[in-house]
Amino acid sequence: MTEELLYYTDYLELDKVLNAQHPKSNNDTDETLFIIIHQAYELWFKMIIHELDHVRRIFDTDNVRDNAGEMSIAVHKLKRIVKIFDVINRQVDILETMTPMDFLEFRDLLVPSSGFQSLQFRIIEAKLGLKMEQRHKANYYKNTRPGGFNQRDYDAITGVEAEATLKGLVIKWAERTPFFDEALWQDFQSKYPLEEGEQKFWSDYKQIYKNSLSGSVELRQFDELEKIFYKEGLGEFSVGAMRAVLFIMMYRNLPIFQQPFDLLTTLIDIDEMLSQFRYKHMLMARRMIGMRSGTGGTSGAGYLEGALRQHYIFKELTEVSTFLVDRSHLPELPNTVKEKTSFNA
Repeated sequence: MTEELLYYTDYLELDKVLNAQHPKSNNDTDETLFIIIHQAYELWFKMIIHELDHVRRIFDTDNVRDNAGEMSIAVHKLKRIVKIFDVINRQVDILETMTPMDFLEFRDLLVPSSGFQSLQFRIIEAKLGLKMEQRHKANYYKNTRPGGFNQRDYDAITGVEAEATLKGLVIKWAERTPFFDEALWQDFQSKYPLEEGEQKFWSDYKQIYKNSLSGSVELRQFDELEKIFYKEGLGEFSVGAMRAVLFIMMYRNLPIFQQPFDLLTTLIDIDEMLSQFRYKHMLMARRMIGMRSGTGGTSGAGYLEGALRQHYIFKELTEVSTFLVDRSHLPELPNTVKEKTSFNA
């Protein structure tokens, strides 16, 4: 018997994919475009979830080896997510070739379905670390009436929120940063009087940062510095996690910090790509429906604008830039720390 050879159409199951567009209106050209764009979104969302799950598994351990393969794989996959969102965002440009009048020909036939009900997009947000209570108009998400989620999808989102989020796992990873053990800093040459009870580096850094400020407005940031890096932390990031992030960003050129710095900046990139996605959809909603409500019952462009303002997941990382100091003023690290941060340690 001759083995049946694999065929392109069969491998991609194109009979299913290409026959999955069923317009509800007579305007089958524009509605077909609308369907295909949103189906493409969902396929890309599936890939993003796949990559996020892999990265979460890497970080869901007590020892992520920063100078080994795991960190490299995690950063690579997160960068792929950034590229995917770049493609997703550019798809909006294609959708905008449809005019408001074109959309009106089939818009009412979509009620009460809505892009708001994208289960996979909500799962992406939840896996990254956006909690239900942090969402704009959280009550929209907590109903199962028409326009909201069906019970199955609502339960799925709730289940994902109970899992370890990427943000939570990154916080735990940062808290484990091993470079502030006092034994490593015995030879550190302090330039300022040591604050009682404070670690040598952070005692000096506080004074260096204060000296970099000018004017009453900037000096208020010093109060924020003490709150974030010495007392309370910021958002979900503890004092220890915030110190680790700041230290990595300030000394990012040290060999062992290059990939962790890449990780942190890629998480910021993902946040920015999500913001672009929301922003482009807000503008498109204003263009297509003006001040009308969304088909699912939200306030339309108004809801999207609120989500744009509020749904930042890694905003703590972007705020660290407030507390960087000029590289020429960075404290010189003792040899014991330099050895610890080299790949030969």
